[in-house]
Amino acid sequence: MNPIIYKIATRDLWREAEEKGVFEGAPIDHADGYIHFSTAEQAEETAARHFKGQDDLLLVAINADQLGEELVYEPSRGGQLFPHLYAALPLSAVRWIKPLPMNEDGSHTFPEFDA
Repeated sequence: MNPIIYKIATRDLWREAEEKGVFEGAPIDHADGYIHFSTAEQAEETAARHFKGQDDLLLVAINADQLGEELVYEPSRGGQLFPHLYAALPLSAVRWIKPLPMNEDGSHTFPEFDA
């Protein structure tokens, strides 16, 4: 699997993470007991399903190799394997953060994904 996974987060949540030094997840992550991530192939559909019409978002690229055994790929939407982190995300694993601008129709424009 590609060692880069992605998290869509609001600017406010990410600002909190930077203040704490770790990202502890969004409300849905807390409810489910793990932090939800997507692969490059899954991120756009995740945005369309869960973030449509939401502005002020960031796309965070994470080096999955730095997350250890707490990162588990589990079946979810349509049987696809999604990365789930059963721990807080250390900011040292973040590769980059880019804005995820919203289009007029509520969809989002994605930057280039890492290979």
